[in-house]
Amino acid sequence: MIALSLEEVAEVVGGRIEGDGEGVVVDGPVVIDSREAGAGSLFAAFVGERSDGHDHAPQAAAAGAVAVLGTRATDLPTVVVDDPQDALQRLATHVVARVRRDERLTVLAVTGSQGKTSTKDLLAAVLADAGPTVATRGSYNNELGVPLTALRVEPDTRFLLLEMGARGRGHIAELTALLAPDVSIVLNVGSAHLGEFGSRQAIAEAKGELVSGLRPTGVAVLNADDEKVAAMATLAPGRVTTFGTGPDAEVRLEDVALDRLGRPTFRLTADDASAEVGLGVVGAHQALNAAAAAAAALAVGVTLEQAAASLSRVTTLSRWRMELHELPGGVVLLDDSYNANPESMRAAVDALAAIGAGAGVRRTIAVLGEMRELGADSEASHRELGAYAAARVDQVLVVGAAAAAIHAGATAAGTPSVLVDDNAAAVAWLRAELGEGDAVLVKASRGARLDEVAAALQ
Repeated sequence: MIALSLEEVAEVVGGRIEGDGEGVVVDGPVVIDSREAGAGSLFAAFVGERSDGHDHAPQAAAAGAVAVLGTRATDLPTVVVDDPQDALQRLATHVVARVRRDERLTVLAVTGSQGKTSTKDLLAAVLADAGPTVATRGSYNNELGVPLTALRVEPDTRFLLLEMGARGRGHIAELTALLAPDVSIVLNVGSAHLGEFGSRQAIAEAKGELVSGLRPTGVAVLNADDEKVAAMATLAPGRVTTFGTGPDAEVRLEDVALDRLGRPTFRLTADDASAEVGLGVVGAHQALNAAAAAAAALAVGVTLEQAAASLSRVTTLSRWRMELHELPGGVVLLDDSYNANPESMRAAVDALAAIGAGAGVRRTIAVLGEMRELGADSEASHRELGAYAAARVDQVLVVGAAAAAIHAGATAAGTPSVLVDDNAAAVAWLRAELGEGDAVLVKASRGARLDEVAAALQ
């Protein structure tokens, strides 16, 4: 973080200093986990159901923290406030405004029902090649994750890339009120969190808040292939640019092909320029994510050739997102276990099927678990996924009673499917059945913890 005296921190957040804060300067990371503190850190202490962060101030101090932000005094100089979350948000707004003063810092934000973390990772790689970049780690995209990411900016940071998520209308608007983006990227409107939003139109309205929350001179980067996203152009206060596969997209995705492990190569075209890209990550759907990243990069002055070169060097994304592992014994594992919704499930199944079409693959096995937060559509969505997978893979392994409708859908479609009770049973089945040349996909919502299955296979 930029260097701030503790007195300035207290003034910005409306708090008071308890303890000797004279001469204390915060110039290290702002953390909410005392184990992540470093030299010059500010440790934000929260009181949870099971622990009180204030009790961990000594651990933070031992790791280098110089002060605490909390609701009561600690052994370290403490800025005492009523609401630490509100204080972190105020501090983030202040810090970004300070760095933005000379107009060198550009703030970009990305949202969508699926693909936002992968797109953020791809775009972060492009921006990092163009200048010092701070980007959201993993999916840290909520009311705490956004300010904590913003507080990592330094005086020389050129790009701040934020992933923004929502579980209801108004959530993204609250985030853009803290940090209005210069560039907003909206990927799609799907059915993730449909149970909480109630309808796809409500989801579209929530995602549209990222566009209406732009700075007056900001640029909206919209998916021309998604009708609800394209319609958000009317919300933009300034320029709009688009990406997609159709002729009207300003950054067009063309000629997508997959290698034996499902990694896409394709061409990006913008104006009179075109560039070839070969991604090192799995899934045809990643090509469209890359097109979104390229469109956003062009909006901040990166050339198409530079963006294509940066994208072609990407080989990994955030953890548990289309991770490809070639295991001993000739088994290919595709670990996409971080989260799931109907659209991302189908994309992952398609990726497995693409791997299965390659030479040397004996059998494709989709290990699938529950998709959460789908509301009244849950049963039908799980059953439809089972039928979808049955038409594309050789074997379905369904984990947990909550996902039983996947098994029912696959069985009704005539593809071999096995339903097991839990992750341990899934691991036992796989260890008994896997053989050389098998390709395995592991995917479910985060709460199903199918990453445990993938880890056991490794």
